[in-house]
Order: sequence, then structure tokens, then C-alpha cells
Amino acid sequence: MAGLLPKPLFAVSCAVLLFALAPSAHAAPGLGEEVYGATVTKGETEIEARYGALAGKADGGTDALKLEAAATPLSGLRIAGFVSLERAPNGTRKATEAAVELIHPLGKLGGINVAVYGEYAFGLNGEHDGLETKLLLERQAGKFDARLNLIAEKSLAHGEKVEFSYAASADIAVAGELRAGVTAFGELGTSRQFLPRAEHFVGPVLKGEIEGLGGTGKGPEIGIEAGYLFALGKARDDTKGQFRLLVELEF
Repeated sequence: MAGLLPKPLFAVSCAVLLFALAPSAHAAPGLGEEVYGATVTKGETEIEARYGALAGKADGGTDALKLEAAATPLSGLRIAGFVSLERAPNGTRKATEAAVELIHPLGKLGGINVAVYGEYAFGLNGEHDGLETKLLLERQAGKFDARLNLIAEKSLAHGEKVEFSYAASADIAVAGELRAGVTAFGELGTSRQFLPRAEHFVGPVLKGEIEGLGGTGKGPEIGIEAGYLFALGKARDDTKGQFRLLVELEF
């Protein structure tokens, strides 16, 4: 893969991955999260809100909201900052972290777009700082798009282990800007126990885009994603599933 980009950038990318492998507060996989693509568009600015809420059983009513702003000043670099707000059942919403993230595309490998993601999260309201890295893979073929994010995260609290997880999606254009598909999030274990019985969520999603506010074709592009993910594995012990809604403005 080193041939996909200049050696200095490749070295930095590898360093980011290794450094992050050296979690913030536990939340259900996918709650307030997205499946990242492996390409960026120079000059693009984005404002995004991501919301997820658990339904049913003991964890019903738990939710998470992430507010993010991102810019892509270079063809090989997307920079973003976000704040996460979470609420436990019958609790009050509180900010748990503020973070900065970077995405650096590496190029194509066998027809698959590859990128690396790095994040530093500043813990709020008693939460610890954390590091996270992702390997982003994306395959586009006509109207079809498939994505896989392989994730490693580490709380900077003393003695915490590395946690592994994944995010994946596959969707296809069905009518104009409307896309239908499936999204999944789940745990892969830790540096001490890999692939245990863990939490997983999977279910259908719909995605759409509007070119300009009010359908005028002018102004920012509006992207919307909505779906319901069913709880699988260990997640079924505490919830039936999760609702998700993403709203994005692209300039």
C-alpha cells in the first residue's frame, strides 16, 4: 500500500494507526455514529447532526447526539471536530466528549478506495480522554456503494485495554437521489479477548439527497439517512434495537 501515496504521508498514516492501538465511555455500537467513506472532496465543508436512540428493555431511552463540522482544505485531508452528548434512561443529557478527527485517503487498492482515520477525544464531565483509529474501505460500482470501517479505540485511563469494533454498510440507488440498503455496527472484542459474544446491530436504512434548500437547486446540499437497526448477540440482553437519523449539510 505504500505505493499509493508519498512515503512521508504513508509513514504518518502508519504512525497514527500504531499510536491509537497503544475507549471512551462505552456506548451501544453505532449509537450516534456513521459509516465513513474512504474518499474526500477538496473544498467541501460539512455540518452534520447524528442521532441514535435505543428502543425497549433496560436500555430503552438511552440516546446519543453528535454534532460535527468538517472541512477538506486539501485533496488528501479532511479535518473535523465534533461534540458528543449522551443520555441514560430517565437521565439528563450531558456532553461526554469533544474531539478532533482527520481522514487521509491512501488511494485505490484492487478497485477499493482506502483511507485512514485518526481521532483524539477530550473527555468531558468526568470521562477520560481517548484515541481512536479506523481503516476505511469503500467499493463503488455504478449505483452500488459498500463500506467497511475497522476500528480500534483506547481510553487513556490507566490500565484500559484496546477495544475493536466495525461499522459496515451497503446500499444502492433505487430512484433518483434515494438509496436503500443495510447498515451494521458491532464489537469485535478487545486486546485481551478477541471475538467474544458481543453487541451487534443491523438493519435497513434509507438515504436521500436534496440539491439545495427547498429543492431550488441552490445553496447547500442536504443529506438525510434514517433507519432502524435490530439488536443481535449480547445487545439483545438490554435492548430490542436502535433508531438512527443523520442530517447533513454540504457546501
